[in-house]
Amino acid sequence: MAEELNKQPQEGADQYDGSQIQVLEGLEAVRKRPGMYIGSTGPKGLHHLVYEIVDNAIDEALAGFCNHIEVTIKKGDVIEVTDNGRGIPVDIQPKLGIPAVTVVLTVLHAGGKFGGENSGYKVAGGLHGVGSSVVNALSEWLEVIVRKDGYEYYQRFQRGVPDAPLKKLGPAASTGTTVRFKADPVMFTETTVYDYETLLIRLREEAFLNAGVRITFTDERGDEVVRESMHYEGGIASFVEYLQKKRDNTVLHPQVIHLKGQKDDIIAEVAMQYNDSFNELILSFANNVNTPDGGTHEEGFKNALTRVINDFGREKGYLKDKDDNLTGNDVREGLTCVISVKLTEAQFEGQTKAKLGNTEVRSLVSGMVYDKLKEFLEENPGVAKAIYEKATQAARAREAARKARDLVRRKSALETSRMPGKLADCREKDPSKTEIFIVEGDSAGGSAKMGRDSNIQAILPLWGKMLNVEKARLDKVYGNEKLMPVVTALGCGIGEEFDIEKLRYHKVFIMADADVDGSHICTLMLTFFFRFMRPLIEGGYVYIAQPPLFKLAKGKDVRYAYNEPEMTQMSAEMGQGVKINRYKGLGEMNPEQLWETTMNPDNRVIVQISIEDAEKADEAFTILMGDKVEPRRQFIEKNAEYANLDV
Repeated sequence: MAEELNKQPQEGADQYDGSQIQVLEGLEAVRKRPGMYIGSTGPKGLHHLVYEIVDNAIDEALAGFCNHIEVTIKKGDVIEVTDNGRGIPVDIQPKLGIPAVTVVLTVLHAGGKFGGENSGYKVAGGLHGVGSSVVNALSEWLEVIVRKDGYEYYQRFQRGVPDAPLKKLGPAASTGTTVRFKADPVMFTETTVYDYETLLIRLREEAFLNAGVRITFTDERGDEVVRESMHYEGGIASFVEYLQKKRDNTVLHPQVIHLKGQKDDIIAEVAMQYNDSFNELILSFANNVNTPDGGTHEEGFKNALTRVINDFGREKGYLKDKDDNLTGNDVREGLTCVISVKLTEAQFEGQTKAKLGNTEVRSLVSGMVYDKLKEFLEENPGVAKAIYEKATQAARAREAARKARDLVRRKSALETSRMPGKLADCREKDPSKTEIFIVEGDSAGGSAKMGRDSNIQAILPLWGKMLNVEKARLDKVYGNEKLMPVVTALGCGIGEEFDIEKLRYHKVFIMADADVDGSHICTLMLTFFFRFMRPLIEGGYVYIAQPPLFKLAKGKDVRYAYNEPEMTQMSAEMGQGVKINRYKGLGEMNPEQLWETTMNPDNRVIVQISIEDAEKADEAFTILMGDKVEPRRQFIEKNAEYANLDV
């Protein structure tokens, strides 16, 4: 490991010193308003600290001066990031008269990424220059070790303030930077414990996006050290292969289509491959930063893909004169795609960089994809045929869905009431104050209706086997007697017609038995929301009610436990003579018990469903609801408790 860090990609490389560190403003606001800089002080913000430091190492790789990055979670959830780049400058920064490394770590908007041609970087993910200083400000302590110009330097900080001036320790055989920090529990009150899988996904993305760079990720917290070394010469084409393999999809063509183009300082890359599923997965990145909200690079790709598939299809006779043009959704069905752009002046929306705004990127990506994909289809007629067969099937299903939707509308117009017959609605009409419980089974639904607060709580019982939408297109949803009552009750439509403004309840609860069958019902419903009403989950409107598994009673002392460890602890606390009743299902509870344990807003246990990571969520639903048995078995064994499925 150490030997590899000693290898330097470029000897006698470009100078990177203190004169290139530009100062824009101070650091006072970070601890007062941390959410402005890292999104939140919850788990997402905690992990964002690691990303900021890793992004700086990746920027060295982008500049051509680093080929190995080591990320380690040490005992006590201390993070250490080491790279073999040039090392942060240690000479005196002219404006402030202190070492440049101290400036980088203590002054907001100080970094080597602002100076255009004179900066230390042409392309950078951490372009806002706040990363290192924000991490320092939000850490209980931080240490930096710089190996540069033949020497090793060290400085320690506490909550952003230097303990002492920069120290020159002695000779160094290599160059690079090591940053070690402990997140401040005063700022991160929810947790300071890092999730291995969350960091692994992000670091694997970085390795895919930077072909040839090795990232070694180590977790030293457990009894056994866990280490993963990631190095992908195939870059984003390898990324697409990995995504397809993880989902165990059947690909429609063996070769990943890899397109690349450059204009001035902007480089754009697209890797894409079709599979036999009904879902699309597009992951986009700008300067290695994931852009979950898309932006101009995604827009350019989508526009070009639709245009080239239609134009080429008409030229070659795949589409006849009588045929309508294929839509964007038609040509993206079953597509797995990774888009990566690298540019000098990236314009992101906000420090968390969720969306790319550069307009010039749209035209570059659009033109590159149109020309190069058309050329590829010309040279690979077998692949072209497979893509057109897939897209035209999607178009036929779309037309079938339109007819089914119109039929449902006509039927609804003839009915005296649009609301489902089994819905017990609430009296309150303000959606922000109301909640709906989608309940498994008529008996549980009956108890819920009797036990609810009818002013704000609506109940919709479900019965029978629900449609697995992972294996069905939209046309199969319309008219489905299990799913359409849910659609009608929520009032906001599905698919392209979805309108969040029409949502009738701002809390949508899935309430099922606390057993394997109940988990399956929950997963089916979540899959439906994820595929056809995704803004419900993205907006934080979807919850899972958590009914207790056990009732413990000893005289007048009655308690409820939601899992076996909790039951064991309660039983020990209550002593001898405690009676333990395990609930087989919601239907076993009377209305008062169901209200008290599961529905009462004052003391219920609920899980809010969120989509932190599109790749993880899409993968989970594909595995759980797909045709392949073995991946599903492995996933369930790994995530034995349903609550571990964080989607």
